[in-house]
Amino acid sequence: MIKILSSSQIKQLDAYTIQHEPVSSIELMERACQAFTNWFVEKYDATHRVGIICGTGNNGGDGLGIARMLHAWNYPVKVWIVRGGVKETTDFQINLQRLENKISVAEITTEVSTENFSDRTLLIDAIFGSGLSRPVEGIYEEVIDCLNSTKAIKISVDMPSGLFADQHSSGEIFRAQHTVSFQLPKLSFLMPENHLYVGDWHLVDIGLSKKGLSDIHSRHYYTTLKSVRKLVKQRNKFDHKGKFGHALLIAGSTGKRGACILAAKACLRSGVGLLSAHVPEKGHVIIQSAVPEAMASLDNSSDYFSGIEPVNQFDTIGMGPGIGQHADTKNAITKLLKSFTRPMVIDADALNIMATHAELLELIPAESILTPHPKEFERLTGSWSNDFERLVKLERFSKKSNAVVILKGAYSTIACPSGNIFFNSTGNPGMATAGSGDVLTGILTGLLAQGYSAEEAAILGVFVHGLSGDLAAREKGSISLIGGDLIDFLPFSFKKVS
Repeated sequence: MIKILSSSQIKQLDAYTIQHEPVSSIELMERACQAFTNWFVEKYDATHRVGIICGTGNNGGDGLGIARMLHAWNYPVKVWIVRGGVKETTDFQINLQRLENKISVAEITTEVSTENFSDRTLLIDAIFGSGLSRPVEGIYEEVIDCLNSTKAIKISVDMPSGLFADQHSSGEIFRAQHTVSFQLPKLSFLMPENHLYVGDWHLVDIGLSKKGLSDIHSRHYYTTLKSVRKLVKQRNKFDHKGKFGHALLIAGSTGKRGACILAAKACLRSGVGLLSAHVPEKGHVIIQSAVPEAMASLDNSSDYFSGIEPVNQFDTIGMGPGIGQHADTKNAITKLLKSFTRPMVIDADALNIMATHAELLELIPAESILTPHPKEFERLTGSWSNDFERLVKLERFSKKSNAVVILKGAYSTIACPSGNIFFNSTGNPGMATAGSGDVLTGILTGLLAQGYSAEEAAILGVFVHGLSGDLAAREKGSISLIGGDLIDFLPFSFKKVS
């Protein structure tokens, strides 16, 4: 996992690296400039007329160093220094001296116009870094507004200027198409409200101390393929289906029987030993025909979920996709929650029923997994004013319910009762399609049945779900992606993480 640090922790890690490597501050800045430049020259050729807008702090020092290096690569570079009252840092002064009058440097102090930058095809923002703690104002605000008004390609060094690293931002913020971040992602990169400013973000290694990083505590993590591989349980020659759990899926109702089919297929593709699919009586033929590997459990109702017993023979239960919100269904869920004490996967209509009957939340078995999308989560917890407030609500809801809660979406957020929060690194917009959530419910149910902890199942399940979407989009494109495609690519996803 990649740790996500606060702005103060990033400064702490920089200081630790400088002290213990040891390396001077300006040498560490030189590494950062070189890492950015290496990324840049791979993506953009020297036909671009580059403008670099610098503040007078260390982010500005980065910009000056990058200007020098791009000049050495024969890029036509101009530099603007914004002077609005921020004191020059020592490293900024050193890099300004190193330019040696080789590059045109202009100063902006009182007024600015888009005409200043009109001949530039690409603008690099190096005004403020991750240490910003208040909205920009004065000449800084004017400059950022002008930059945003240009048609040039826009790239930010480490952080878009005006954006806070770990809290909600307001005021004028640089709108980058790309943000090149040093070593670690910032929490703000993962918030939907900030995509307009961050664009696509990229990490470049500047050699910060691994020992220093390991000593810093964080509750926020970004998943990686390497970290997910460590979670996968390996199988041995004498294993049998009884060792991989017996799962029950409660899904589907009249008009929504496909939800059960998608969840059941995904559950089986995730390695469960035995699967029973509980469906309304009229769904008998459909489930047996579409998913012959699953055993069918028939409800007394012909159209919706009205109850099932006994349930103690199952290792876990996944319920919710397509079950509807009939009054009998609510009563059946209440009875089920009172009788089944092992971890469950709860999704879709089951969550919507709980949102209107809050007493059911008290009955959720410990270490269950809840999988709301943002609107379902809002029904459960109430509205929020920004995405950081939503993150706090998610953390509190996980602790209160003693359940792992997956807030689905880009960088799906996994909140654990321990307080740890994991942001998923896989997935794409093509997965915003009917049935995608049903597939995730099936994956998670299959993993829980095999003995994975709720946290392990959530991290692994969300990762392979997104990876299946990425593999499918690579072959079929994101526009035409459907829920069933994710199931088709699950075997390749599990092969990749195993």
